[in-house]
Amino acid sequence: MSMYQDGKYLEHNPDWHAADAPFKARWIDNILSENKIVTNSIVEIGCGSGEILVELMARRPAVRFAGYDISLDAYNIFRSKEAPGLSFHHQNLFEVVPESTDVLLVIDVFEHVENYMGFIQATKTLATYKVFHIPLDLSVQGLLRGTALQNARRIVGHLHYFCKDTALATLRDCGLEVIAWNYTHGAEALPNRQLRTKILNFPRKLLRMVNEDFGVRLLGGASLMVLTQ
Repeated sequence: MSMYQDGKYLEHNPDWHAADAPFKARWIDNILSENKIVTNSIVEIGCGSGEILVELMARRPAVRFAGYDISLDAYNIFRSKEAPGLSFHHQNLFEVVPESTDVLLVIDVFEHVENYMGFIQATKTLATYKVFHIPLDLSVQGLLRGTALQNARRIVGHLHYFCKDTALATLRDCGLEVIAWNYTHGAEALPNRQLRTKILNFPRKLLRMVNEDFGVRLLGGASLMVLTQ
């Protein structure tokens, strides 16, 4: 976890992925709305820049939001974003006793954690519902390139790599009930993608029209949004 404390992660990701937040907030809001989840309070663990909560608050102004992150670099980014109904904490959520929460957000987090299954199991009692966003690093294209997983480890700190089936199986093995899931196509939607990614997006879109699951397995470029309880 040292890269989140010693400035290395910030060096590779200077905005801590804040530019992605409008898209991720919309995806989170959609899966909650589509499954008729009533929310009065939402907490995010590993909130990074805090921008996802800022975006969600604009969509759900009556909800109370709180973000937690252990990184001082992240704290220096999110501390100026507090507002009525939105608080941020430079703390380990597992070491505090938070108020009862409707929804816990775990957005692109547990793939960074050494004991990822223990981490997931520890989230079970923190909220009624949990929303996970899980990068799907395992694809045929990614494995053939050879450098994709190394870059995911070096630049964004991924220690564990998933496809759709192993991601869903992991959540179930940790005792969570999967209510709903869907793909999010970050390679196509998120800003500041590399030229190679933009070129691959054309066949990705074509394959998705024929068979979304096959397209993701073959060419990657997607993550998984999962609602559990």
